[in-house]
Amino acid sequence: MHLVEALRAQSSACGRLGSSMYADLLARVADDVAAGGPAAEVLRGHEDDPGPSGLALRLMGSVHRLVLERRAGALGAWYPSVGGTWEAESGWAAFRELLEQQPEAVREWLDRAPQTNEVGRAAALMSGLLLLDPPGRLRPVRLVEIGSSGGLHLLADRFRYLGPDTDLGPEDSPVVLDPAWSGPPPAATTWPDVVERVGSDLRPVDVRTPQGRLTLTACVWADQAARHERLRGALALAQQVPLAVRRCSAAELVDSLELVTGTTTVLWHSVMWQYLDPAEQDHVRARIEALGADATPDAPFAHLFLEPTRRAPQAPHEFLVVLQQWPEGRRRVLATAPAHGLPLSWET
Repeated sequence: MHLVEALRAQSSACGRLGSSMYADLLARVADDVAAGGPAAEVLRGHEDDPGPSGLALRLMGSVHRLVLERRAGALGAWYPSVGGTWEAESGWAAFRELLEQQPEAVREWLDRAPQTNEVGRAAALMSGLLLLDPPGRLRPVRLVEIGSSGGLHLLADRFRYLGPDTDLGPEDSPVVLDPAWSGPPPAATTWPDVVERVGSDLRPVDVRTPQGRLTLTACVWADQAARHERLRGALALAQQVPLAVRRCSAAELVDSLELVTGTTTVLWHSVMWQYLDPAEQDHVRARIEALGADATPDAPFAHLFLEPTRRAPQAPHEFLVVLQQWPEGRRRVLATAPAHGLPLSWET
């Protein structure tokens, strides 16, 4: 059964990524679906959703949202994000009761792509900005992001990055990525001067509103306190630093993008490529190639991403940080990373 297998695969992934709570819950959801329980009813119609669509995480985000809104009854007593303590048997009983009693409320978010906007992935973005080849590293940066969600990665230069013998970024930043990487950056670290921050999303999250902050918080796993702390800091910064996230597709944003003399234009994205259909992926690739062809030493262009990527056609997927710069066209794998971004392991 495809749905049961997908839920169990996500359960295993949550366990590997340090969430014993979500690993346990999703394993039980899978068993409940197989048995025709309330989880099967809530997920009816999604049995054939493709794995990359993240149905299991959409379910968990929807339930977490109800907990944060104090609409989940007794379940909140077991959720660490609202002061509870997870206990497997009692927690699952309350979770299953919620599915049984409020199926329509849980379904409300099942058609949304996960809006994690994982702050830890900013370490990958900063690695690329620090490793831009001159003159790119020495010019003001126009930072453009597709699949931006709330646009928190557009604030990456305002975060603090710690590593072995490394302390970079504003000392008073409310966001501290520790450890950001497994060793010191393998190049001179000229801090970027970001002069423009623009993103796009089909469903942009306005992080200046309570609903926007709720959306992003709900998508962070409830038992991972460090991720919640980073998110709170980034949300606070977003109230102070101007940025724009347009309601448009990735294709529409890259079509509107033009290079500007005297600046380095950096197009960035992370763990969003899987949500684009093949036609849009091809369109974005073609536009990136066209922008690269237009780049000059006075108006350089860079494409930077953290995505599940194969090094060769038959190789396994890895979360690779890849940077390509024009006018030279040089492409480099800078680092590997866990799914949530920390810490990076350098390759250059």
